[in-house]
Amino acid sequence: MAAARWPAIIGLMAILLPFAPFPARAATLARSPPSSTSSAVFQLHGDVYPTGHYYVTMNIGDPAKPYFLDVDTGSDLTWLQCDAPCQSCNKVPHPLYRPTKSKLLPCANSLCTALHNGQSPSKKCTSQQQCDYQIKYTDNASSLGVLVTDSFSLPLRNSSNVHPSLSFGCGYDQQVGKNGAAQATTDGLLGLGRGSVSLLSQLKQHGITKNVLGHCLSTSGEGFLFFGDDMVPTSRVTWVPMARSTSGDYYSPGSATLYFDRRSLGMKPMEVVFDSGSTYTYFAAQPYQAIVSKIKGGLSKSLKQVSDPSLPLCWKGQKALKSVFDVKTDFKSLQLSFGKNSVMEIPPENYLIVTVSIRQLN
Repeated sequence: MAAARWPAIIGLMAILLPFAPFPARAATLARSPPSSTSSAVFQLHGDVYPTGHYYVTMNIGDPAKPYFLDVDTGSDLTWLQCDAPCQSCNKVPHPLYRPTKSKLLPCANSLCTALHNGQSPSKKCTSQQQCDYQIKYTDNASSLGVLVTDSFSLPLRNSSNVHPSLSFGCGYDQQVGKNGAAQATTDGLLGLGRGSVSLLSQLKQHGITKNVLGHCLSTSGEGFLFFGDDMVPTSRVTWVPMARSTSGDYYSPGSATLYFDRRSLGMKPMEVVFDSGSTYTYFAAQPYQAIVSKIKGGLSKSLKQVSDPSLPLCWKGQKALKSVFDVKTDFKSLQLSFGKNSVMEIPPENYLIVTVSIRQLN
């Protein structure tokens, strides 16, 4: 993001957010039957731009200490940067987690086996007394460490707290961004994928929450995250069954047809996956170019395309723009249709970002 100096020029970038706050078409569902479990609720911090991610505070250990964890539905393993000692770590908001030998998860544990079987190439333990792991992500980030088990302090919706012992990664060698060069905003990652090592799956195994995840985002950033089924909305929700993804073990509503301003772009249905660890929505080259072409074709002459130091597609107005809503009439909504009455609408305010460009005074 460019620094702001007077006078400011406001640019717009066409970037899609991972989730719209609410689909435009709504279906009302009856409430779930009473459950013996409750829901764990966490406040979300962050935004899509300029922070680039959402994170929650998790209290871990005895006594419990706070850690900021990046919410990632696209991976299973939760991990913290650890003083084990740390070989390669970022500067993080809190003191590094310090494990003890008694916290180590043995290699023979079923979670260790499940984690290793899900890795490619398969990881092996260097000792039967500990479970080694190495996770690599699509953006070339990675974490190397061992699995440990410790107490998590989880706030439940019924105003109580539970303290289950959950397994997670103690990462002593991280390659994330520019290690050591800048202060990181999080201490680690909260893995909420579909695998058995996921925190969500472990909570279900403990009988604490149902295997239900809610990730609710505000239009102004932040929001809340919940585990469990007693906070599921009963209205303004479109329900789509999850499908098995061909791209990995992601949450996927299956294939969708892409529309712009409720008109088909003529693309074949494409598989869609939800990944909260990815800042933006990504399309393959052909549908991306089709969307850009439609957006450009509908713009008024009052908007001029300009270059931006950090964003690939940007426009500025004749007057300073205070918010995305100032140009909402120039841009149309995108729609992803998953079948009969299952449409995810992405309005302009959910795929446009306001940035501040620079004009240096002499």
